[in-house]
Amino acid sequence: MEVHRAKTSGFCFGVSLALEKLDAEVEKNDAKIATLGPIIHNPQVLEQYKNMNVRCLEHADDANKDERVIIRAHGIPRETETTLTDSCKEVVDATCPKVKRAQLGIYNMIGKGCFLLLYGEKDHPEVRGLMSYADDRAFLFNSLEELKKFPLSADIDYCLAAQTTQDREEFSRIDEYLQEKLAERLQVLNTICNATRERQQEAIALAKKVDAMVVVGGYSSGNTRRLADVSRAQGCLTFHVERPEELSASDFKGMKVVGLTAGASTPRSIIDATEEFLMNL
Repeated sequence: MEVHRAKTSGFCFGVSLALEKLDAEVEKNDAKIATLGPIIHNPQVLEQYKNMNVRCLEHADDANKDERVIIRAHGIPRETETTLTDSCKEVVDATCPKVKRAQLGIYNMIGKGCFLLLYGEKDHPEVRGLMSYADDRAFLFNSLEELKKFPLSADIDYCLAAQTTQDREEFSRIDEYLQEKLAERLQVLNTICNATRERQQEAIALAKKVDAMVVVGGYSSGNTRRLADVSRAQGCLTFHVERPEELSASDFKGMKVVGLTAGASTPRSIIDATEEFLMNL
């Protein structure tokens, strides 16, 4: 089997930075270490840290006074950070710099009197953090169709922003729709990560010239799911798996060329193993 592997697959800058910060804290060996929620959305990586006695907290007030707690790459709500600061020994912020920029950009727009229109997933941890910077002046939606049902006011200035891993093409359609409706009353924050755009564009290009696409990454990873979505949108048979063991030779019967990409929180070792499996078919 011929395998075309995306150049940008695997850890992005934000994920790498978060893991570097966590590793540095573990190596200090001078305090108990915990993360608030999963440090990234990859079960294999999380299992590794669990075996290193890194505790994963569900809630900020679960932290112990002798623990140093790492804020994950997705960021956390403002009120949660306040609770965490009061609950643990020390807080280490490993929020992705691009997520942090989005948080502060939203905060600044709200301070100028804007109402936030946020394109994102309701239950995603990054989105919960972003929404906290808008107080109650926000509407969250996950598609242009959903946004069209929201009544826009002629007396309000609006700010459009997006979860950093959202579909840039859909965001452009949303922007165009709002420009027609709001004109000078709309401010647009470019919060979608360039790495996300590059991965999606590369996945689209691959999907157009292969017999099937394999997307490797956690099922709870939003950016990985969207890589699978944009591949399928090209009419390409697409498999989203967490590990190569989930694939079988029968899935690729009669195929000659397959594309391979991976989410921003997928370790290189898993991508390599998947590529090896496909090449040996």
